[in-house]
Amino acid sequence: MRDVLVIGGSYFVGRVFVEELLKQAGFRITVLNRGNIPMRMKDVREIVCDRHDTRRMGELLPPARWYGVVDFCGYTPEDIAGTLSVLPDQGLEQYIFISTASVYAPTLELPVGENAPTLSGLLPELGPFAEYAFYKRLAEQELQRRCGRRHLPYTIIRPVFIYGKYNYAPRENYFFDLIEKDETIVLPENSLSLFSLVSVWDVARIIIGCLGNGSALNRIFNASAGELVSYARLMEVFESITGRQLRIEYTDIGEIEARNIPLPFPLHEHLVYAGDLIQTVLEFRYTTLMEGMHETYRYYRLGRSLSWPPGEEKHGG
Repeated sequence: MRDVLVIGGSYFVGRVFVEELLKQAGFRITVLNRGNIPMRMKDVREIVCDRHDTRRMGELLPPARWYGVVDFCGYTPEDIAGTLSVLPDQGLEQYIFISTASVYAPTLELPVGENAPTLSGLLPELGPFAEYAFYKRLAEQELQRRCGRRHLPYTIIRPVFIYGKYNYAPRENYFFDLIEKDETIVLPENSLSLFSLVSVWDVARIIIGCLGNGSALNRIFNASAGELVSYARLMEVFESITGRQLRIEYTDIGEIEARNIPLPFPLHEHLVYAGDLIQTVLEFRYTTLMEGMHETYRYYRLGRSLSWPPGEEKHGG
């Protein structure tokens, strides 16, 4: 059996990853998190521990040889340093770090590939996500330094906007809520902003494809489906998957900002990222936006009548 340690992993991407890995033969899964959202999954060992308590983490982790460590909740270089400090050199075959495409510096060269410049400092113009993005980049660098010194293989995955099952971020669910209530969706008029999306199932499959894959070692990959998405295209998809004619009000961006309408995707810029490298390395095919949103809406509708995920309060998605 190949032992996989999942750090975080109780919700959204991590939970879907665990569900998908359980479908694969030959893996023994251990999940370490704070226990706020219990997994309660058959054949998954759960360890309740705050990753910042490295002494306790070292005591609780079984003496396994980890085929892979998949880190979903590393946000600072200290998070990486603390976790690696309790993992012996001879007991770790690969460290997979889930980062973010937000680590890239602003650029006009699109789509943004893995070799594009990354953030070298805090950029206030990035708003509330400035610190998150910069410290994620510092965490990547800490992982590369420490793994380099210890000759430990790593893989870094940088997803773009993720949608799908268990999503707690108000992205597609923001629109689904309005559609279900037959309320008006306010959108920017003449908006040409384009952005990249990726389904949560694709991110999970990419991680699984990287596990133990020699071609993925010591490399960085974007997770980004190839379709260029706009608000207009998103509405077309939503009308198709819901079978409804949407109520849409178009107004200028200034009015949207003045009214504090919480649109989840960019209004002033393109956020377009290349995701073809991982396709080549893994011989991987991304889920189309239509396919992925259709499945997402199915889970959304299910979540309106059930506690979703199991054991948690329903939240509209």
